[in-house]
Amino acid sequence: MLHYVTTGSPDGLPVLFLHGFMGSSRDWTSIIEAMPRSARCIAVDLPGHGASTDLDRDAYTMEAAAEGIAQVLDEMGIEETNIVGYSMGGRTALNFAHRHPSRVRRCVLESASPGLKTKEKRASRREVDAERADRIQEDLDQFLENWYRQPLFASLSRHEGLVDEMVARRSNNEASELVRSLEGMGTGAQPSLWDHLEEWTIPTLALAGALDEKYVDIVEEMETKAPQVQAEIVPEAGHNIHAERQGAFLRRVVQFLPSG
Repeated sequence: MLHYVTTGSPDGLPVLFLHGFMGSSRDWTSIIEAMPRSARCIAVDLPGHGASTDLDRDAYTMEAAAEGIAQVLDEMGIEETNIVGYSMGGRTALNFAHRHPSRVRRCVLESASPGLKTKEKRASRREVDAERADRIQEDLDQFLENWYRQPLFASLSRHEGLVDEMVARRSNNEASELVRSLEGMGTGAQPSLWDHLEEWTIPTLALAGALDEKYVDIVEEMETKAPQVQAEIVPEAGHNIHAERQGAFLRRVVQFLPSG
């Protein structure tokens, strides 16, 4: 069973939150605290993160994570939920919805991709992830410093103290657990869902920060392939929209989710 925390009325509108790589359910604390009181919020620790550690070896895959989420919902007596997923959590949300479409009412994807389209690209990405795994094992603190220097996260530095806060929070992870997650749930390891978008039936809001050009292209392409996907570009934000522009992110989520 994956670890999770829940707040709000048991009779409220279920909203499931899934964090990104090296994050945890705690990443959503400020968002959840600002959600309407009518929401029943569930934040899950994905395999290798937070308190979801020391799992069976085969638990560190997208498929197993999807089934773990289904177990959480079953334990809570929730048949259908809304999902908000960031980056790796967004990819996990897509995989869960693909496997259990009847259990997802609406989906919000933040800086998330349906995967890499070709076997060659996935193989190349697995090589990159293997190198990253080695660096994580060697020195997690140094890896984190380098991770947030990537162009993908350049816009975080516009917000004083935000990068330091994220590095400090993520340094609490166990290196071996992050490696298992990267090997089994990295972008190179997950199956591509691009070919399934034409049959996608779940209303989905795909968000990208305007400063994150790679994901702007991805969400706009998703919108062209899936009638139920609505792409929206958030101004003055990069990859981590909910950290950089919390108010704007929250407004879009609340407006998109059903009222009850």
